[in-house]
Amino acid sequence: MIKRTKVASAINLAIVASITSGAFVTTSVFAAEEKAKVERIEVTGSRIQRQDMETASPVTVIDAAAIKAEGFTSVDQMLQVQTSMAGAAIGSTTNNGADGVAQVDLRGMGSQRTLVLLNGRRMVNSGSGANSSVDLNSIPVAMIARVEILKDGASAVYGSDAIAGVVNIITKKDFEGFQLDFNGSGTDKGDGRNGDVSALYGFNTDGGNYTIGAAFSDRRGVIQGDRDWTEPGASSFIPTGTLGGKVQDANGNWVARNTGYDFTQDSYYQTPSERRSLFANMTQELGNDVVLTADAIYTNRRSNQQMAAQPADIMLNVCGAAGVAAGAPCVTLDSAMLAAGIKADDKGLVNYRRRTNDVGPRIYTQDTDTWRLSGGLAGTLDVHTGMNWDLTYTYGKNQAKTAVDNSINASDMTASIYANPDAWFSGAPLTQQMINEIGYSEQANGGNEQQTLSAGLNGELFDLKAGAVGFAIGAEYRRESGFFNPDPVVVAGESTAAQQDPTDGNYNVISIFQEVSVPFTEKLTGEFALRLDDYSTFGKATTWKIGLTYTATDDLMIRGVAATGFRAPSVSELYGGNSGSFDYLDDPWGNAQDPQILVNRTSDPDLKPEESEPYTTGLVYSPSYVDGMSVTLDYWRFKVGVFQDSCHSLFKNQAAFITPSTGALSGLSVTAPTASQFLISVDQRIGFLSFAASSTFLRLAKIAPSCSA
Repeated sequence: MIKRTKVASAINLAIVASITSGAFVTTSVFAAEEKAKVERIEVTGSRIQRQDMETASPVTVIDAAAIKAEGFTSVDQMLQVQTSMAGAAIGSTTNNGADGVAQVDLRGMGSQRTLVLLNGRRMVNSGSGANSSVDLNSIPVAMIARVEILKDGASAVYGSDAIAGVVNIITKKDFEGFQLDFNGSGTDKGDGRNGDVSALYGFNTDGGNYTIGAAFSDRRGVIQGDRDWTEPGASSFIPTGTLGGKVQDANGNWVARNTGYDFTQDSYYQTPSERRSLFANMTQELGNDVVLTADAIYTNRRSNQQMAAQPADIMLNVCGAAGVAAGAPCVTLDSAMLAAGIKADDKGLVNYRRRTNDVGPRIYTQDTDTWRLSGGLAGTLDVHTGMNWDLTYTYGKNQAKTAVDNSINASDMTASIYANPDAWFSGAPLTQQMINEIGYSEQANGGNEQQTLSAGLNGELFDLKAGAVGFAIGAEYRRESGFFNPDPVVVAGESTAAQQDPTDGNYNVISIFQEVSVPFTEKLTGEFALRLDDYSTFGKATTWKIGLTYTATDDLMIRGVAATGFRAPSVSELYGGNSGSFDYLDDPWGNAQDPQILVNRTSDPDLKPEESEPYTTGLVYSPSYVDGMSVTLDYWRFKVGVFQDSCHSLFKNQAAFITPSTGALSGLSVTAPTASQFLISVDQRIGFLSFAASSTFLRLAKIAPSCSA
């Protein structure tokens, strides 16, 4: 093996590390004449190495020192306090529907529109199965050297999902020694305790560094009702039950329900979770111009949520009513019920609601495992002023087992009511036999898998009067797959929870991308990017980016970016079938008894991609008279929509049903109902809600003028 000087080794490692991490890298050992080469770095949002961190796109950097000083024990904690976030992203305080995951939500545009990278490479989506976003819980804080947040659309550089921006998490690659950290916290009420312990060991070799570590965190729960500032809940589902909206008073008379159920006594503000992580990084020279890099992570998360007992909404046949077949099981409405106004609807049905406190609160549990292994070779070519190449392969996998204890089988509950109507309608506690008949433990499993192979080349093309023209080119192959198997009772629609179909599917994409940085003058630099993605599902997508930076003075820089972007349909959007959920919606007609309304979404394998047009501009002010100070001011605007095949995407793929409804919403009118069920089209990607009656679509002039009734 050819011997190399320490200076040459330091230079090569710095260059290669900057390629593989996509982040800021410096070395403290270099020769004066080689200074320019060592200081060329790669910044998140571009694959071209440059001499400073400031580019046309705004980037925020959070280093390990800041993370430790603030006491952050999870990635979502540190991201949520950033000004580039909006609203409350899904995390430790999300008790309903999150399945214990933590996500990032740049600009408030949804976690599926923020791309998460680890060392400049995609992180596998993770959660309960067939997920569209990264679970930040799978990345331990102890291994983080810094986090770079790109607050601009970057599809032309990274492809799909980078509509709102990019979060690039850089791990420690040059750690030497042993470090043991403890963190702990709690509330003044004695609950909500959090503990975190991590160990890190790293050592250097001749031309390399190896770092290994382990972390454990334990987060305890906080019940909503344990805080006196919590507003009590007022659900229409009460433990004694209602029949046709009526309850029995102390005298046995049927009267209108005038109380609601306070569900906050059993629901979490902060959800419990345990995380165990193992991780490792390595960087090793293999020869004069080749360096091997690799990183690995394994994280196990065991989390749970708790909610009030399952609300059961049952429609019962009324004996003798029109529409009820002879011999069908039914309930008899006695004279007292009829006198109180309890009667069958036009289908011969009467509504019975009950909060199943006798069975117990719903306890959601998740046991997830996430693996990620990434390796790459990188080096330099003695071409022109020197060019850098890299070849990487990344494999990620996520598996999850989930359960919901104290779930209710709606079919069994209906049968129990028919068999014991007096016991159910009296409002008295259920017998243990009845509890055993209707309750069950819901079981599900799912997972995600990702494989990525990429290659790139970057360097300088030629010199202009103001400097060198930099470039980067590359290609990538990526395969995504996911599955989710709900409990068979849920699939059959026999649960009191929303019906859901299984999900299973995959897709692949081949990408080619290029970038050029042109110094027009000593003050004005242009950045140009073009990317072509070819998906196995919908076909090709082309995106571009144009950025300009102008150094007005030594202290002031002005910058701006115009670009296009896209988000490819996820596995669940393509192959998820029908998926129901009880979303918090406002009923414009005032007929809904509760804010949670059943929404049924349906997938479509022909779904087209979502497209965007991001635009940002701003300035960076770094006064020379204040050492280390830098102030940025940015204006941003994002247009997001389904510009291809709008009718198809808006209506066919974002359909959902609610019942019943009548009236108008936001100036959009619908005719009087002719059926009890109405179609509601929900498109979060454009941010509008529209209603239509009897499967007739409204005309949406601003979004899809060709779509009409």
